[in-house]
Order: sequence, then C-alpha cells, then structure tokens
Amino acid sequence: MNIKRRHILGAGLSAAVMMPPPLARAQAANTIRVGIITDMSGVYRDVSGPTTVACATQAANEFMAENPDIKVEILTADHQNKPDVGLSIIRGWFDRSGVDVIASVGNSAIALGARPLLAEKKKAALITTAGSSDLTGKSCSPNLVHWAWDSWCLAHSTATSMVRSGGDKWFFITADYAFGHAAETDASNFVKAAGGSVLGAVRYPLGQTTDFSSFLLQARRSGANVIGFANSGTELIACLKQAQEFGLTAGNRMRMAAMVGYITDVLGMGLPVAKGLSLTETFYWDLNDRTRAFMARVKPGLPANTFPNMSQAGDYSSVLHYLKAVKALGVERAKADGAEVIATMKRMPTDDDCFGPGSIRADGRKIHPAYLFQAKGPEESKYAGDIYKLLSTLPAEESFRPMAEGGCALT
Repeated sequence: MNIKRRHILGAGLSAAVMMPPPLARAQAANTIRVGIITDMSGVYRDVSGPTTVACATQAANEFMAENPDIKVEILTADHQNKPDVGLSIIRGWFDRSGVDVIASVGNSAIALGARPLLAEKKKAALITTAGSSDLTGKSCSPNLVHWAWDSWCLAHSTATSMVRSGGDKWFFITADYAFGHAAETDASNFVKAAGGSVLGAVRYPLGQTTDFSSFLLQARRSGANVIGFANSGTELIACLKQAQEFGLTAGNRMRMAAMVGYITDVLGMGLPVAKGLSLTETFYWDLNDRTRAFMARVKPGLPANTFPNMSQAGDYSSVLHYLKAVKALGVERAKADGAEVIATMKRMPTDDDCFGPGSIRADGRKIHPAYLFQAKGPEESKYAGDIYKLLSTLPAEESFRPMAEGGCALT
C-alpha cells in the first residue's frame, strides 16, 4: 500500500503543526483535504497516476490564488487496482486523516464499493477514471458526482458512429472486471441498435495477461470487421501492437475501436501503431483556445511531452468545481456534510477551460459534449501532441445516457 501525504498547498505543513493550538485548530478548520486515490504503479498509471495528481493540484492552486483564506491539502494513494486495498485506504482517510472528498477513484469496483462509506461518513466523491455507468444509474448516490466520461458515453459515441460507417460486425476483447463488463455490454447494445451484430467476445483477468494473440486470432476467425477493446492502458497498447504484428489492420482488413482510449494510450504506443484507431474522448488539449490555455498552465508541472487525457482533465475540472461549491457553502458546512456539497455542485453551472460550459444532473452525471477521434498517422502529425483528427461531435444532451433510462433513485 502506497500512501503519500503532500504538503498543504499554499501553506507549509510544518508551520501548521508548530502554531499555538488555537490557531492550528483554526487553520485546520479552514482546510479542505482532497484524497486522490488512483493507480500510481500499475497498468493504468499513465492514464491516471501522477498526471491526475498534477491536474488536481493545478485546480487547487488556481482556487487558492483567488481564495487565499481557504487552504487545500492534497493526499495521494495507490489503490493497486485492488478493491480491498482501495477501500481500506478510503476508510483510513475518513477515520484518521480528515479527508473531506476523494477524487479520481480509478477503479469501478472501488468506486462502487465506496458508496456505503461515503454515506456513513458524510463524505463526497469526485469520480473520473472509474468508468461504470452504474455510478449514475442503479448505484447512484447523493454523495458522488461522475465526471468526464462513462462506459455508456464512450460506447454510444464510438459504436454508433462505427456501425454507420460500415463497421457492423464486432468482436470484443474485454478486461474481466466491473468497467470492462459495463463497456462491453453498453457497446454491444449500441452496435445492435445501429443495425450491426456482435459475433463473439473473450474476457481475460485484469493485469495478468500480456499475450493477446489467441484472442486476436479468435477475432479474425469470427468474421468480424471491428475489434472492440474493452480495456485501457498498457493492455490496450499490447493488443494493438499484437494486432499489427498479425496484420489484422493491414489494408483496413479489420478496424480497431477502443471502448476507452486516451491520448496517453496513443502516445504510449506511437502513431505508427495507433494510426486509424477510433476512440471517443470528451477532452483534447488541442481542441480549442480554452483547452490550449489549460495546457499552457498545467504544462510546467508535467514531464516533457505529457498531455492530459479526459480523465486527468476531469480531475482538474471536478476538483475546481467542488472547491467553488465549498466556497459557496462555507468550509465548516462543507466539511460537515459531503452530500450538501454535491447538491450545491449540482445547482451551480459548470464552466472551465477543459470542458467549457456544462451542468450536473440530479443523478450526479456531469454533462458536456463527446468527440469521436481517429488517431493520425505519423506523417500527419505536425508537432508534439498533434494526435487526433476529429470525426464527429455529440452535443452534451446526447452524449450521456438519458436520466430516465438509468434507474437512479435520485431522479
């Protein structure tokens, strides 16, 4: 278990503990503690991990620059993609570390499992990297919001558009955990609704497979013209590299579609491998002037040639909006009841440089447009981070599952 307690942003922790007790208590009472629980060492480190922490820290710094009377402390932990480890960390944060809100929560099983803890401890959660659409459906909670994307959003955008352009016979390669199941189910439904068919699927244990050759050969034998990958991170990269080695992508023989794909994945595999890969993201650093302005601000805190993906941008956006709601309520009330902060977030319109104007529905779903991209070929890329061609845009009102279809008790 890897837990790191960071300094109080804008105020040294050592100074806080050396103050006379009344003043120290006053500062603690005016400090919001954000616990970033994410994958810092495993297969999803690059799609969350240190860049997630940097983006959340950017939000905290920007907020404190405008609101110096409110301090924000960032804590980080590695859940190791193990639900028992993640839930143990969260409980410890709530019981002993004074954490007010957890963020990122990069694993659907951990996010779903944390719901009773959030209610019991009156805390809040800002979920970005966990993808299960159940979080705003049958497993919704007044103590959480779901930012950036979910399995329904990505599957709807990618599957529907692919079928309409001729990719009508699908085979899925799926990571065997909560998100993978949800992504495959959602995408299968959209493929069929658009007039396509699903010819087969295989599931493999998360984090325990590096050789996907037998699965890829099954996909080729099935007669499918699209392979849908319900995985991410290093496992998606391995699948695409091996698909190229088998010649599955040569001459558009088979099209590759990522149910969750990030710019971080594309950069990791390189454009020669990723060329032609279709995927949906709700943020791209080079999309418009506002996204480029965000990139310019966060860039100094990132390693060279690092470009945040939609989840990492969501960590910036969600933490910033949460802190705005804290200010509106007052720190004391915000610390007393996470559900009240979430309710305040839902009443306030959202607007930031990553996602532009938006809103949060009663079920906790953050609403904004979704974009279907195709990875460029190396000959098309003109500068660092020039990765995507925009194929289509879904407006905010169409990008996420209709609230009436989710089964959330809050609606």
